[in-house]
Amino acid sequence: MLDDFYKFLDMWNSVLGFHTPAHHYKIMEFLVSVWQTHPKRGLLTAFRHSGKSTVVGIFAACVLHLCPETRILILSAESGLAARMVSHIRHILENHPDCIDLVPKTKKEWAHDRITVNRPIGIREPSVICQGIHGNITGLRADLIICDDIEVPNTSNTAQKRETLRERLRELDFILSPDGAMIYIGTPHTMDTIYRTHDD
Repeated sequence: MLDDFYKFLDMWNSVLGFHTPAHHYKIMEFLVSVWQTHPKRGLLTAFRHSGKSTVVGIFAACVLHLCPETRILILSAESGLAARMVSHIRHILENHPDCIDLVPKTKKEWAHDRITVNRPIGIREPSVICQGIHGNITGLRADLIICDDIEVPNTSNTAQKRETLRERLRELDFILSPDGAMIYIGTPHTMDTIYRTHDD
């Protein structure tokens, strides 16, 4: 399956007129390993401007290409940040040669904060939906949760904020499907980072 993701990544970069950087293959390999290997939990940290969020968006689009029934939840510190990831995924779906059949002719749920691809009927949740970390996620279900930059100064600059953030993250276990995967992407902003202790 890793080769499928590599090919998807290379084809997208070809569409953009780029060559795939070597470290992007490593990032993709890590993401696929989390998606496939129990306990299906992973933390991705990388230097700034490394393209980690770019590769994560490509990974999410490829997951939908391979498994259109997948439900993906994007969480960020603020809803606007999460919506940027959804916009990135939507752009890939609209322009990647392998995703032509995923784009619905009637785009009822094809917005800045949610998209629904062509998929088997009977699935209630959108294919991709986003929220700020403190937004309303009650009642949602997801097969893949991507926590993209949830630890930023205004969510982690006091002990109380960090504990509130950890409590919020514990709720995600009730949203994730039994065989689902959860991926954290970000940079620690404090010595007492939630990235080190969110399972405590």
